[in-house]
Amino acid sequence: MSQHPADRVDDALIALRRILRATELYERDLAQAVGLTPAKLRVLQLLDAREGDRSTPTTLAHQMGVSQATVTALLDQLEKRGYVTRHRSVADRRQTDVVLAPLGAEALTSAPNALQQHFVQGFARLADWEQAMLIAALERVAAMLNAQGIDAAPVLATGDIRTGVGRAT
Repeated sequence: MSQHPADRVDDALIALRRILRATELYERDLAQAVGLTPAKLRVLQLLDAREGDRSTPTTLAHQMGVSQATVTALLDQLEKRGYVTRHRSVADRRQTDVVLAPLGAEALTSAPNALQQHFVQGFARLADWEQAMLIAALERVAAMLNAQGIDAAPVLATGDIRTGVGRAT
């Protein structure tokens, strides 16, 4: 790392570009392996983690930190590909249950290890003070990029999370 202030700006921009590039490369690998965006893969992972491989769209939206409309768009695309099915809830006929289909479970086993899993594992190894410092620094970077108001889920991906524009569907 450089000590000259002008060089530090370049060092920071290079680090940001490496993060963005890692995300892009993961998305490409994921698209080639199973034809999914990271957001769609995350929906499948959340369903897989639930008892009975089922959840409601509202619960999925809450877990992903996105709007109901975003989850609905993702589910429409996943259902079209046969990765999930939707049924009226037995417990409450006003609700819809989303169920992981066998094709979706197969996609999960074929998917490369998620980029955020690498991050989570490394982050978990940090001391509490390091985690807090890193979160503060990342929040500061987001603010410097005027990105603090952008709707974002805990999914390392680029592009539109709802549609996967420019990405595999």
